[in-house]
Amino acid sequence: MYFIDVQGTLISDGDKSPIRGSIEFIDMLNEKKIPYMIITNNTKKASKDFYNYLISSGFNFDFSRYLDPLMLLESRVQKDSVAPYGAAEFLEVLKKMGYMLNYENPKTVLIAIKENFSADEYAQMIDFILSGASLVGMHETSIYAKNNKRYPGVGAILKMLEFATSCSYDVVGKPSISFYNEALKRVQEQKSDTGFSDITIISDDVKGDLGGAKELGMKTIFVTSGKYKSADEIVPFLKEELKPDFVYADMQEILETL
Repeated sequence: MYFIDVQGTLISDGDKSPIRGSIEFIDMLNEKKIPYMIITNNTKKASKDFYNYLISSGFNFDFSRYLDPLMLLESRVQKDSVAPYGAAEFLEVLKKMGYMLNYENPKTVLIAIKENFSADEYAQMIDFILSGASLVGMHETSIYAKNNKRYPGVGAILKMLEFATSCSYDVVGKPSISFYNEALKRVQEQKSDTGFSDITIISDDVKGDLGGAKELGMKTIFVTSGKYKSADEIVPFLKEELKPDFVYADMQEILETL
């Protein structure tokens, strides 16, 4: 049984096209009736819109097998007073969900990803947090890859703000326990007696996805088709207990081993 990441794992960080072997891997799971969940940290499109994009790209799976942080956000963050930071598309999605954006005295500072955060934005975040606003990340990605460049991910920004303010933070998406618990619950609808030890998670984010998953007892597969050019860039520097169980170039290489 599988949890499968999307960006950098199923689709390219560059042109968002399917990565080698990714469509075929999902088709194989469907054919063999192997339970799985597609778990993504998408925040730039409404959940159903991003799901429809994946289907239009050639993937074949039901929406019941899809999960992103936006689907859990309303249960984690109140809508009445939020200062969100991220791409323009993320802010628009929040407005359509009914969130009231407040950059004067917010209750929550909500961080998603974009490549061009400014020093003034960081200063504003710090002021709000020190004034009592809670800090929440849409996910805890280590690196954000775009246009052949790699930027600090939401997880790196959260760590910076935590260090600057001495305030802790919460995470909605991967690798939060609540997100993985929800994904597990949905897999259990496919096979009732499933536990985390039965799950193999596949992702290109060895720190932001796989570390937390391994702590819960999942088996981990790191693919180098996304954020990292090779395993040597990151794996040797991880704690031994957080190193991935397997490393493959892409989904095609995994498929060839099964």
